[in-house]
Amino acid sequence: MNASPSIEAQDRPARLTVGVVGAGRVGPALAASLQLAGHRPVAVSGVSDASVRRAEALLPDVPIVSPSEVLARAELVLLTVPDDALPGLVKGLAETGAVRPGQLLVHTSGRFGAAVLDPATRVGGLPLALHPAMTFTGTPVDVQRLAGCSFGVTAPEQLRMAAEALVIEMGGEPEWIEETARPLYHAALAIGANHLVTLVAQAMELLHGAGVHAPDRMLGPLLGAALDNALRSGDAALTGPVARGDAGTVAAHVAELRRHAPQAVDGYLAMARTTADRALAHGLLKPEPAEALLDVLAHGTGTHPAGAPRPSDGPNDSRPSDGPDVPRPSDGPDAPRPSDDPHPPENDNPGHPQNDNPDHPQNNDPHHPQDGDDQ
Repeated sequence: MNASPSIEAQDRPARLTVGVVGAGRVGPALAASLQLAGHRPVAVSGVSDASVRRAEALLPDVPIVSPSEVLARAELVLLTVPDDALPGLVKGLAETGAVRPGQLLVHTSGRFGAAVLDPATRVGGLPLALHPAMTFTGTPVDVQRLAGCSFGVTAPEQLRMAAEALVIEMGGEPEWIEETARPLYHAALAIGANHLVTLVAQAMELLHGAGVHAPDRMLGPLLGAALDNALRSGDAALTGPVARGDAGTVAAHVAELRRHAPQAVDGYLAMARTTADRALAHGLLKPEPAEALLDVLAHGTGTHPAGAPRPSDGPNDSRPSDGPDVPRPSDGPDAPRPSDDPHPPENDNPGHPQNDNPDHPQNNDPHHPQDGDDQ
């Protein structure tokens, strides 16, 4: 156990029988962790071959049964299915009478709080949202990684102590998240975890294209130091050509990416604009070099129409007031812009594939929920 707050004996959950609905990467690991704390896994459901293998590896000798049978056998049920499948699953389980009064129902979705479990709550279920802020591999190493892992916890006030106690028993650190704050909380984790994977994978591809034989070994120390500095110092840790205002270097980057990796240009420009805005706001990037830099970011060249708006103009403008006009990073007819679609495709799973069997259609039938991880 890590240095988590101690649990008084009267606050500890009783030793419970545990079931898992949806043997993606998260559910079996959490059940295995609860087993180490003295609880007893008794049933797991899974559809794909990968989910069955995971369940057998992490929960040996635990029978694989239907979701309704999982609920019939368990006092604490982990609902670890993809976010989009969760509401339909809960509704189906409640309507078919699978939920028993007093049964603890725990989902691990980052997006949803306890309210998504309302159909089960109305028939006597006890709703808990326990979201581990961790990326999972589907292997036994996940159980070890839970030590010290933060969990986003949302539950009715009368269940808060039990929810936090379960997290601590798994070796985690409970962090209370209000119901209305869950989507923002989840978006923050997606930016930090999912986008990091994309950036690292893209950087490795580009290094390989540049002739680097071991991109992982080159990036490892650099990214480790950058992450450590960012966690310690925030924006003060910004370095590199954008933070320095090296417009010529950035222009060379854009030109090379257009030539060798055009699919990377939009991402580079978007992140560089965001970096420039933050560097300006924190005084790291001065207005004079910023003007030429933002010309490049707006058009990929050193030219920019006169009189263009400044970055962050408006009532919250944090630029120095005595500097020259600085163009907005995202302005310009050639600048990539976000889609106008008000409902872009969602990926509500920061760090975990949502389905181990892409050929298996999403199915909200409570007897055949889609396998996958729900973060």
